[in-house]
Amino acid sequence: MTINRGTSLLLNIGHALDHMFLLIFATAVTTIAAEFGFARWEDLMPYSAGAFLLFGLGSVPAGRLGDLWGRRNMMVIYFFGLGGAALLCASAQNAWQMAVALAILGAFAAIYHPVGIPMLLQHARNPGATIGVNGLAGNLGIAFAAILTGFMVKYVGWRAAFLAPAVLSIVCGVIFLRSTAAETEAPAKRKAKATVSLSPQMLARLFVVMTFAAVSSSQLFNFTTNGNGQLLRERFAGLVEDPAQLGIMLAGVYTVASFAQVIVGRLIDRFPLKGLYLGVVLLQIPMLLLAAQAQGWALFWLQIGFMVAIFGAIPFTDAMIVRYVDDAIRSRVTGMRFAVSFGISSLAVYSLGPAVKAAGFTTLLMAMAAIACCTAAFVLMLPGGPAGATQAPRN
Repeated sequence: MTINRGTSLLLNIGHALDHMFLLIFATAVTTIAAEFGFARWEDLMPYSAGAFLLFGLGSVPAGRLGDLWGRRNMMVIYFFGLGGAALLCASAQNAWQMAVALAILGAFAAIYHPVGIPMLLQHARNPGATIGVNGLAGNLGIAFAAILTGFMVKYVGWRAAFLAPAVLSIVCGVIFLRSTAAETEAPAKRKAKATVSLSPQMLARLFVVMTFAAVSSSQLFNFTTNGNGQLLRERFAGLVEDPAQLGIMLAGVYTVASFAQVIVGRLIDRFPLKGLYLGVVLLQIPMLLLAAQAQGWALFWLQIGFMVAIFGAIPFTDAMIVRYVDDAIRSRVTGMRFAVSFGISSLAVYSLGPAVKAAGFTTLLMAMAAIACCTAAFVLMLPGGPAGATQAPRN
């Protein structure tokens, strides 16, 4: 199955929608908490943990169906299911209804990474660059969640922040269904091979190390993307109070940081992956430690710094899968990796509110710096490789 430009565009939009939907609640949680009768946003935040748990666990069946049934079919379900789940979120009347709606949203959101990214990379000539652009799209979705939700909360209400993207997702589903050709055979029946062949034992070791690195990286991703809005609100108290302005500022952080993935993606096609990955992860540590003590605009610039490093680390796992894993099983491997990493890191979402309430953002940021040290240790255990070794097989 050849991926045309229109399908590639829709797959990148799908990545933006995936991350945008998962962070609407976190951006609007203060307003939602007040409407649902909670005195503090920290007390409502754990109700969203189910979304991130199913976002991880749902990747396994999604990846299996993507390989054995077809990636196009799964992406059609993704667009319509995501839109329908967002409509349920918009209609929630209490915390438990919201928890159930968010869990359903997480289950449909789980489809994208093990299905959409392998579909996009099937015939990519420069996988690193393709991964970088796709990562940019996903993180711009995070930025759009911040700015859209901020304005909706101020001028229309938090429910509209779910309604508008729901309509967009359903429209994308209709266009994708009509414009993307049906697959002639399921990916599992294809003969495309990985660029670098490894023994089963080495592949198993790589998967274990890669998964542990992804777990620690996913914890940082979930802590920051779910907590950055409240961090800005706290550290700018008395300087900026308007939710729309805070939303613009947060969107600016994510937009600038998102371009790190494009740069890193291009570097992956040119330089050895292990050393590049390690350098990006090590950058996270001083940025998080400095941010722990910063206030006001100093915090804002450091927030850009640590998000550049956190977003910049994202493309490496997908690049390793392209390099070492046959296309016939990429969706299943990606699904298993996401199930472990995001299943465990969903604890970060559950514990975010209670942790901030008990210890504050200063302690949380210092803990994240320690997690970044763990990621660096895992990266050191990865195999080395020549520069530009992520070229995908051409069929």
